[in-house]
Formats: sequence, structure tokens, C-alpha cells
Amino acid sequence: MSDRIKQLIENNKEWSKQFAEKNPGIFDKLAKLQNPNYLWIGCSDSRVPANTIVGLQPGEVFVHRNIANQVNHSDLNVLSVLEYAVNVLQVNDIILCGHYNCGGVKAAMENTEHGIVDHWLRSIKDVYQGNLDEINQCSSEDDKFNLLCELNVKQQVSNICYTTIVQRAWKRGQQLSVHGLIYGLADGLLKDLEVTTNSVNQLENIYQL
Repeated sequence: MSDRIKQLIENNKEWSKQFAEKNPGIFDKLAKLQNPNYLWIGCSDSRVPANTIVGLQPGEVFVHRNIANQVNHSDLNVLSVLEYAVNVLQVNDIILCGHYNCGGVKAAMENTEHGIVDHWLRSIKDVYQGNLDEINQCSSEDDKFNLLCELNVKQQVSNICYTTIVQRAWKRGQQLSVHGLIYGLADGLLKDLEVTTNSVNQLENIYQL
């Protein structure tokens, strides 16, 4: 075992000790039950740790992360997480959180080959092309980059709502809201993009199932 991994294990021992002292009985509780109110779908970026930036403890957020916080209709990984969170855990809120200065979004803006990730990021290029008029109104490349980060979040919120998983939950009367947030690496603050959806009736007719 490398020294780096040994250090992580030592860090874990210290964290476990301190966490248990501050929260008596917490590990027994967590071992018996997982009952979060939130599903967080975010970017894999190491600078955006879900629980930490919203001040919640282990067990309070069910988390799925991937490059550029994508929700693709063909991705069985994210769909399985979504189904479990909605149908089994019965979360009340789904949070799709992107972040400014996202490397995945930046790569999607480029005409450069990056490898297999280009297939994953193709949908962001579609978002770019579909909002070209709005993007071209931006006065700088940085503004275009930031706008695309926001537009990507909004599109992924829609993609969540288009799933049979979420629409079936709404039809059976389950209280479920889908939110779009974006995180600023420069200031550590979340911004609500005001695309919260909690009803099939809020969707474009073509996507209603």
C-alpha cells in the first residue's frame, strides 16, 4: 500500500473519531437506514463536493456525479440512480447542479479531439448549437462559457423531467420537485437558475407521456 493511501486511512480514522464524538450514535443510525430528502446529480469535478457545499451530513443527500453533470436518456447508470431515488428512497427534491468553469463544458466548446469523452459531451454541443443566437449575443468568450454552463444545467433539468421515472411519480401524486442550480468556484456560492419543475403540465406537450 502506498504512503498516500496509508495517509488517507489515517485521515479517515481521525474523521471517524471526531464525527462520532460530535454525533453520538450516528454510525449505528446510518448503518440501519438511508432516508435522504435529496437526490443530487452533479459534476465529477473534485472542487464541488455535494454534502460539503450545502452543509449537510452523510445520509442526507443521495449523490450521482459524472463529467459535466449529464442526464442522457441512454445512460443506465444515471437512470438507475434516478429510479432508486424516486421510487425507493422517495426523495422530495432532485437537484441538478452544474458549476461555472466546468472542464467538460469547455471541452464541448472546442473543435479539438479529447478522446472517448467527446461522445459523452456531444449533447452539450447540441445545447450550444440550439442556443446559438443567445450565445452569440455574449460580449466575450468567458461570458459564452458561463452561459453554456447555465444552459447545460437547464437542459439536464429538462432531461430529468422527460423520463418516465419522474413523470410516473408525478402522475401518482408523489411530491417531487426538480431544481437547477449552478455553483461558483470563485466564491463558493450556489445560484438558483429558476427552472424548478414539479408537474407534467410544466413540460412541453411533445415530452409529456
